[in-house]
Amino acid sequence: QVQLVESGGGLVQAGDSLRLACVASGRTFSSCAMGWFRQAPGKEREFVATISRNGASTYYAGSVKGRFIISRDNAKNTVYLQMNSLKPEDTAVYYCAASITVLLGTNPYEYDYWGQGTQVTVSS
Repeated sequence: QVQLVESGGGLVQAGDSLRLACVASGRTFSSCAMGWFRQAPGKEREFVATISRNGASTYYAGSVKGRFIISRDNAKNTVYLQMNSLKPEDTAVYYCAASITVLLGTNPYEYDYWGQGTQVTVSS
């Protein structure tokens, strides 16, 4: 089992930055690929970014590439999402997820454990 707790969400203006954090407990964090997803009201959950177990590989959704950075600190059991140049369309609940099977995952079904989510609201 892996327990995930996100933090760092909030209300910001367009163009601002936020850093989300997700702390894991339970199963060895370094054995899990990690991902960030988001879900806006009335929309399906969508992939944002993923990072491999050792942090050497990352992959981003086209809508956030160049603005968001995913990273991890295995010594702190934490994965981060640095979000820069935020836009109103980035408004959503952001979830972190852990996968014990894939190297990098873009599909929610590839992930085994999920956090409770943190709200990010970007005003125009």
